[in-house]
Amino acid sequence: MDKVLLKDLKKQDKYSKFFHSWKEQEFKDSPNEEKMLADLEVLSQNIGMREGLVIACFDYRNLSLGFFTGNIEELTGYPASMFKSKGMETSFTMIHPDDREELFRFQKIVLDAFHQLSIPERHRFEFSYTTRWVHRTTQEVFWMMGRVKPYLIDSAGNFAMDLHIIVKLHTPPKTKNYDWNYSYVKDDGTRIFVSKNSPSNREISLTKKEKEIVSLILDGLGSKEISEKLNISFNTVSTHRKNILRKLGAKNLGEMIKIIASYDFDMVL
Repeated sequence: MDKVLLKDLKKQDKYSKFFHSWKEQEFKDSPNEEKMLADLEVLSQNIGMREGLVIACFDYRNLSLGFFTGNIEELTGYPASMFKSKGMETSFTMIHPDDREELFRFQKIVLDAFHQLSIPERHRFEFSYTTRWVHRTTQEVFWMMGRVKPYLIDSAGNFAMDLHIIVKLHTPPKTKNYDWNYSYVKDDGTRIFVSKNSPSNREISLTKKEKEIVSLILDGLGSKEISEKLNISFNTVSTHRKNILRKLGAKNLGEMIKIIASYDFDMVL
């Protein structure tokens, strides 16, 4: 049965096609790659592979598993030979069918967000997910939670290889299907956090004056102070604030600040 399934996986491109945009990055050299993989091997041995813990790396240059811990076979029911031969396909074959669509949507979000960042910000980028795996032979469904960081960013700033630390959850989470978030620290020190439940449209059209007012609000100024600083009436400031709230979909000042500061919206004219 293993040989039959392995042969089938070799012939298909069912899931890796969703990651072709990752593979099409214009990769450059990665001089520290060999040492980093060696360090990862040592790390995996030193922490002691406890039950339900997996360490794995996807290599986006060839859509393979560049590294994975040996206990993955026991946990998933898929032979290690299948992960070595067809890592991408095997990994997503074991994902619960109801979670795959959101997973593939999220991978595009991750890549798009990553390439909008400066090189230092890319090194501070990370994401998390919660999903269901299905054991190959027993068909047991169980929840896994993963935290991921870029492990190898090449000299051109491309996302070449990631590092997954994945833990089996013994208590099902509140979420009903695939859940995710990503975060990073901007060059100015601001931490950005975006989740599956964040507003879907992250581009907000604000006028130049509205942008000025938002900036002053974030600086802690009240409407009266803003009125005096911009030399406009108090009522005009109030009107602008109402328009800003409407555009952001915020109910109050607190929500407005959270949306702008926490979700890093691009405010364009």
